[in-house]
Amino acid sequence: MTSFLGVDLGWFGKPTGLAATTLVEGRVVLRSVERMERVDEILAWIETWAGADCVCAVDAPLVIPNSTGIRQGERELNAQFQRFHAGCHPANLGRPFASYVTGFSRSLEASGFRHGPGMPAQAAGRWQIEVHPHAATVSLFGLGRIVKYKRGRRADRARELARLRSLILTLPVDGVELIPEIPTAGPLKPAEDCIDAVLCAFIAAVWWQRAAAGSYVFGTADSGYIVVPAR
Repeated sequence: MTSFLGVDLGWFGKPTGLAATTLVEGRVVLRSVERMERVDEILAWIETWAGADCVCAVDAPLVIPNSTGIRQGERELNAQFQRFHAGCHPANLGRPFASYVTGFSRSLEASGFRHGPGMPAQAAGRWQIEVHPHAATVSLFGLGRIVKYKRGRRADRARELARLRSLILTLPVDGVELIPEIPTAGPLKPAEDCIDAVLCAFIAAVWWQRAAAGSYVFGTADSGYIVVPAR
């Protein structure tokens, strides 16, 4: 059985949200939703849930060949999604997170995860893809702008995060009990990381099922790429 993993990678060593799913009769079934900090623990979790056939969707720049400036895939995505407030921050080798995120991608490669922007639909094997949840929400749900749960007052962020959770529940997803509720007090980041990971896992399932026929692919495997599902 093919598995679909979502990784909301903590870029600066912060906790990472993780979601493991499979596809059963056209529905994405959640098997595990976790939050971890150490890279060795994250990679061990991936190995536990991946199996021989797996798509791992990571919210982080995986291929960064450029020393400065912006990647071509980011430029292409921004041209289509910037007006929805869903543009990318530039990734280049001069950014402090670059070695961490590309090192994570290389660790996935060492475990057999090939980069997947050219992957055929429903291909066997292990694949990794870079995804962008903000652009994905705009595309999947036909939004006029992103769900703004990342910054601002806690009450506003909590309301928007609850909205994102509700939107995800309109998708063909089972295992709702694993998706965290939005806390009424205290930090929102743990719930945010896990909900983002669930969205990434859904994108992985869409990519495996339809590949480029059902998604946008911005950039290339060599220059850096981002996969965004079509509605």
